[in-house]
Amino acid sequence: MSEYKEITDSIVSVIDKYKSELEGLNDDLADHPELSGEEYETSRKIVELLNGKGYEVEYPFAGLPTAFKGVYGNDNHKHKVAIMTEYDALPDIGHACGHCLSGSISILAGLSLAKLQDELDTDIHIVGTPVEETDGAKCAMVKSGVFDNYDMALMIHLYDENIVDPKLLALDSYMYNFHGKAAHASAAPWDGINAFNAAQLMFHGIDMLRQHVTPDVRMHGIIRHGGEAPNIVPEEVDAEVYIRALDRNYLNNLVKKVDNCAEAGALATQAKWDKYETASPYDNLKYNKTGSDAIKEAYTELGVPLNGDPDRIFGSSDAGNVSFVCPAFQPCLQVVDHGVPIHTREFAEQMKTDRAHETLATGAKIIAFSIAKLFSDDDKIKSMKEDFERS
Repeated sequence: MSEYKEITDSIVSVIDKYKSELEGLNDDLADHPELSGEEYETSRKIVELLNGKGYEVEYPFAGLPTAFKGVYGNDNHKHKVAIMTEYDALPDIGHACGHCLSGSISILAGLSLAKLQDELDTDIHIVGTPVEETDGAKCAMVKSGVFDNYDMALMIHLYDENIVDPKLLALDSYMYNFHGKAAHASAAPWDGINAFNAAQLMFHGIDMLRQHVTPDVRMHGIIRHGGEAPNIVPEEVDAEVYIRALDRNYLNNLVKKVDNCAEAGALATQAKWDKYETASPYDNLKYNKTGSDAIKEAYTELGVPLNGDPDRIFGSSDAGNVSFVCPAFQPCLQVVDHGVPIHTREFAEQMKTDRAHETLATGAKIIAFSIAKLFSDDDKIKSMKEDFERS
C-alpha cells in the first residue's frame, strides 16, 4: 500500500467519524445565520468544537473579534497550511452563499489531517476568516501578516458547478459623493446646482466606457442617496460603484477612468465631487498550476465531475488577496442543481439537504486529499512555490 493511499484511508476514516457532528454544526449555523462582523455565536460554537477536539485556539484572532486560529499539536513542522473557514451570512436571506456548509467543510478537513501532521511534516491550521460578505477579514489579515508564513491556503466555495480554478475578479468599491446647491425646483431652479444630474452623467459615462474595456470588466452601481424632495434641487447625492476586472493592474487604471466620468459629470453641472472606499479592495485570485493540478486530481479520484465552464466569470473574494502572499485556492463544489445561483433564497434553502450533507464529506476530502498530495511530495511543494513566485 502506497504512503498516499495510507494517508487518504486515514483521512476518510476521520471524516466518517466526525461527519454527523459537522452536519449538526452546519444545520445549526444554517438555522441561526449571523451577519458579517456579528458572527459571535457562530464563532463561539466553532471554537468550542475545536477545543473539544484538542485544538489550541486563539480567539479572538488578528484583532478581529469573531476570527480565530486553531492549532493542533506542537506547531513545529517544516511546512504550514491554512484551511480558511468562512461563516458569515447575508441580510434577509441567511446562508445564501453557503458559508455554513463551506465553513463546516473546512473544519472537517482540518480534523481529518490533525493526526497526520507528523507524517506530512506540515502544521495544518484552521483559520476562521469572518466578514467575507462585506469588508473581507482576509484583507485585514493579509495586511497584518497572518498569511506570510504559510506554504498554502485553501477553502471550498459552494456553487452550482464544479470548477477547480474559478476566475475571481479584483474589486474596488467606492462611494462617489456629489455636492451641489439646493434651490426651489420650480420657483428658482436656476439658483441651484443639481448633484443628482452630476451622478447621472457619471453613470452615463460609465455606460459609454463599457465599449472600451476588456470583456472581463464589470462596472455596476446604485444611488444610495438621491436628494431630499422632488421640489428641491438635489444638493447632496451619494452613488456607490463597484469596479471589477481580472487583473489588479488593469483595474487600477480603470478606476482612474471611472474617476474621469465623475469629474465630467461634476464639470458639466458645476458640482463638486469626492469619493471614499466602502470596503477593502479585493485582488484577483492568482493561478498556481501545481496546486490546481493537485486539486483537480482530488476531484477526479473522488468521482466529482468537472462540469463547469472554466471561462465563466465569477464575483470577487478576499481569498484573492491571500493569493498574493502565498499560494491560495478556492475551488468551487456543486451543491445545487445547475442554474440555482448563489445569494438567493433558493440556494439558502438547500443548505440542510441530504445532498448538502454528502457535499460536506466530499468537500472535506477534496481539501484533505489535495494537501496530502502536495505535502507528501517535496518536488510538488517546490514546484508550487516556484509557480507562486513566477505568477
